[in-house]
Amino acid sequence: MFDNTNPYTIRFEETDGRKRYFVAFTDGQGNFRETEVTKAVYMEFCHFIKRERNLRRSDERHLEQSELTEETLCRRAVHKPKPVDEAVNDTIRMERLNRAIMELPEIQRRRFMLHFDLGLTYEQIGEMEGCTKMPIKRSIDRAIEKIRLALKNF
Repeated sequence: MFDNTNPYTIRFEETDGRKRYFVAFTDGQGNFRETEVTKAVYMEFCHFIKRERNLRRSDERHLEQSELTEETLCRRAVHKPKPVDEAVNDTIRMERLNRAIMELPEIQRRRFMLHFDLGLTYEQIGEMEGCTKMPIKRSIDRAIEKIRLALKNF
């Protein structure tokens, strides 16, 4: 009963009708030691070795047996990464969108950001600025039109 990953070797021998039990191991200095033990200790080592072997086999059953490459991980991913060209296009589109927003007149930009970034309604923005919702709506609609024109060629 020897397992390559187990540091202990156990054995028994029978001489003159009497069973003797041994546990062998290598000590901290690298010296091989063998010690005679009782049957109870021997049986406990047997159980220990079996539990250790079963645990190792269980781990092996649950370990990934195939080679994990970047490609296989990408195929298994819940959220698939975008292809490089799409990622570049998205970055360019976002840069153009931000530039178009920054080129809006200050009032339109502020109202646009309050509505789309903070999610405020036309009425809420109108209350903040002391006007009705219609001028806010027209201002935001004009801002959207200007942004569409700026992004039209993309």
